[in-house]
Amino acid sequence: MPSPAPIVTVFGGSGFIGRYVTQRMARAGWRVRVAVRRPNEALFVRTYGAVGQVEPIQANIRDDASTRRAIAGADAVINCVGILVEAGPQRFDSVQTEGAGRIARVAAHERVRRFVHVSAIGADPESDSVYARSKAAGEAAVRAAFPAAVILRPSIVFGVEDEFFNRFAAMARLSPVIPVVGPETRFQPVYVDDVAAAAAKAVIEGVPAGIYELGGPEVATFRELLQRMLRIIGRRRLIATVPLPIARAQGWALDFLQRATFGIFTNTLITRDQVRLLARDNVVAADARGFSALGIVPTAMDTVLESYLYCYRSSGQYAAMISSAENLRQK
Repeated sequence: MPSPAPIVTVFGGSGFIGRYVTQRMARAGWRVRVAVRRPNEALFVRTYGAVGQVEPIQANIRDDASTRRAIAGADAVINCVGILVEAGPQRFDSVQTEGAGRIARVAAHERVRRFVHVSAIGADPESDSVYARSKAAGEAAVRAAFPAAVILRPSIVFGVEDEFFNRFAAMARLSPVIPVVGPETRFQPVYVDDVAAAAAKAVIEGVPAGIYELGGPEVATFRELLQRMLRIIGRRRLIATVPLPIARAQGWALDFLQRATFGIFTNTLITRDQVRLLARDNVVAADARGFSALGIVPTAMDTVLESYLYCYRSSGQYAAMISSAENLRQK
């Protein structure tokens, strides 16, 4: 009898990065457990594989028992859980430090063969950003519990469901001005499916343990990225610099409003911690292992961005047709 397909548990497997990881693992023939807090909201992942191959299961990485149930019997574990904004019980430390450590400890106890943890460029125990410190502490907890772990640190991630280009393109539809904090901060945007390819390769083929920093083939400032986005959607907008002192004050006020309303209002606009992050470049370190060490060629932004940003043009998918018709009239 043929041996059963191996099992991988993907924590956060229905999220932005996680869903691409889930698809790649399913296409490679693995059975995939998509561990999420609300399985009823992740039923769409079942379509990523054959019947019964991909299943959402309940797990909360702040809880030992549900984490253990999600991992028991798995051959590999990939942790894609992360938050950008604290809300309710979802805190940076509880999710990105304690949660990551808990998954790694349970995976080691359950004798999982391979473990991949998705972190972020900028993880630094000495950072003034709570987010960056929690990411660094999570990496340390993972390495302590599972020394053979592969840790992936992507720069800002782009793709159809991203919260970067989509957010500012939506803003450009409504506002003549796009306010920007840290316009000269440099990023190295990486395509979400390239990050998923790195995670899948680390599980399926095995790669040396340690940290890999993942960035795309281009480095650009925040302002340059917004200018590229505006060219693609065919809109002229003023990119206005928000001075750091003003941004800090705005972040403080919005953070206070979230606390004062006991979480009824969630600050998804700009937090004090995000202002701290935007003051620092987010690019691959010169001496870091990256895509080349994994044998992966990263995808250029121009090959992907237009495929999902076209909907923000004034005429949407018909923009090219209308432009062509206007050119014919002029002739």
